[in-house]
Amino acid sequence: MNHDFYKLITSTKNARLRIRLLAISHFIEGESRTNIAKYLKVSRTSVNNWVKSYLDNGLDGLNEKPRSGRPSRLTREELHKLKTYLIECAVKSKDGHLQIKDIKKYIKITFNVIYQPTNIYYLLHKLNLSSKIKKYDNQTQSEEAQGRLKKF
Repeated sequence: MNHDFYKLITSTKNARLRIRLLAISHFIEGESRTNIAKYLKVSRTSVNNWVKSYLDNGLDGLNEKPRSGRPSRLTREELHKLKTYLIECAVKSKDGHLQIKDIKKYIKITFNVIYQPTNIYYLLHKLNLSSKIKKYDNQTQSEEAQGRLKKF
């Protein structure tokens, strides 16, 4: 398992992987796990886990495992229904968007789930929908509508 750790460390952009590689390079040079932990300012348990993973699985053992994260409060079917609703509303409306408060209200009424505005942005991203709000353009409006706005 001879690897050029310096080249690996400098070539990776992942900071967490870089720390793991640095720890393993020090371990191979004969440094104690306690000293490695102090030098890198991480726990000794982490260094032990990285070394064990490296010895068992080689460099592949140092890569991050996928994380599941918190499960969505909406099922796949509900997410599909929400996406369909949002697309239909965007097509029907003149300006092509809904406000976050309207989406929040729809989710509450339809699925009985409360989402904070920030999480609604995450939902939109997950559904591959844009959360950008179109800027107001009064040039596309009729003369009558523009006149009403000027009164205010």
